[in-house]
Amino acid sequence: MAQLDTRQKLEILADAAKYDASCASSGTAKRDSAGKAKGIGSTEGMGICHAYAPDGRCISLLKILLTNSCIFDCHYCINRKSSNVRRARFTAKEVVDLTLAFYRRNYIEGLFLSSGIIRSSDYTMEQLVEVARSLREDHQFRGYIHLKTIPDADPRLIEAAGRHADRLSINVELPTDPGLARLAPEKSASGIRAAMGGMKAAIEDGHDAKKRYRSAPAFAPAGQSTQMIVGADAANDSDIVRTAATLYDRYALRRVYYSAFSPIPDASAVLPLSRPPLMREHRLYQSDWLMRFYGYKPAEVAAATDDAGMLPLDIDPKLAWALKYRDAFPLDVNRAPREALLRVPGLGVKAVDAILVSRKWRRLSLADVGRLTVSIAKIRPFIVASDWRPTALIDRLDLKPRIKREQLELFAA
Repeated sequence: MAQLDTRQKLEILADAAKYDASCASSGTAKRDSAGKAKGIGSTEGMGICHAYAPDGRCISLLKILLTNSCIFDCHYCINRKSSNVRRARFTAKEVVDLTLAFYRRNYIEGLFLSSGIIRSSDYTMEQLVEVARSLREDHQFRGYIHLKTIPDADPRLIEAAGRHADRLSINVELPTDPGLARLAPEKSASGIRAAMGGMKAAIEDGHDAKKRYRSAPAFAPAGQSTQMIVGADAANDSDIVRTAATLYDRYALRRVYYSAFSPIPDASAVLPLSRPPLMREHRLYQSDWLMRFYGYKPAEVAAATDDAGMLPLDIDPKLAWALKYRDAFPLDVNRAPREALLRVPGLGVKAVDAILVSRKWRRLSLADVGRLTVSIAKIRPFIVASDWRPTALIDRLDLKPRIKREQLELFAA
């Protein structure tokens, strides 16, 4: 391997990391070094420059790989063993120095570090842990750290990672076990799930210890997350929604991230030739929010899909569900319970909560609801107010095209 300087390594390893979408920094404990004799950074975000890539992904973290060399040969991965890409590798010290330098320049709020697997899973995990340890212990770094862990690494290394990192994650890679077996035959679905189960137990133990002993060290306070690739195998949106719901239930994940498959150079013949539309990834994120914040069951989200099990791309899944189940509407905004109002397309959580507070004092008219939402025209077919009833509007055959002219915002207001 030719000798590369740090800038050249950064160019290669930051580009290699762009395929990983699970870099959000939400949910961790607050830390701040302001006014302290030692330490650098905070997790509060003040003074940090947040930037977003053209496709909407957050790039406010230093998001890099330790190395893009790998002993595995997963078909969908640009860093697979047989891929003809330029290779590079950082030392742990180089990553530490880069993180501190970027932070001092206010470019980032923390570090997202992943890696190809070199030598062995344990050796790779040791290098990742060493980066986090050095930042925390040698430099008193108080910023955000997200480590992508290796599923079959020694549990003692995972435990060490959790002591230093805010969030840990393990990629399930693909939505179904057959898809993983076909595209990543060297990885084990059961091994990945076992590692996620072990991490869940360690996080819960850490929370219990913190309740009993104030001085107990925190373990991954921002929890664990995962990511799955969309569009590389034959799994449809219904399969993906059910897999995500199972992961949330079994492993108490903070987030499931979706990454639309991107064709890579010298791609394997078993992969599709083109990438799925990015809107598909967006619709899956919307369905994820429906389950997490709007009370939808996985089967209800799946019911919004078409005969092929795919969510519509032209309207959001909440509207798709409402149009299929029109008998659930219209809803009286002065009487309907919160869980029912959350199903009205165009009414977000804030708007519903404001309606519940306002109707304690007066019966709400259409204009009253309009002041709490982005546009009353968008939700008129689905509600009843003191001076409004949609009569036959909800039953119109042309309701969908009429609404599409003003595409509803799922989380408006």
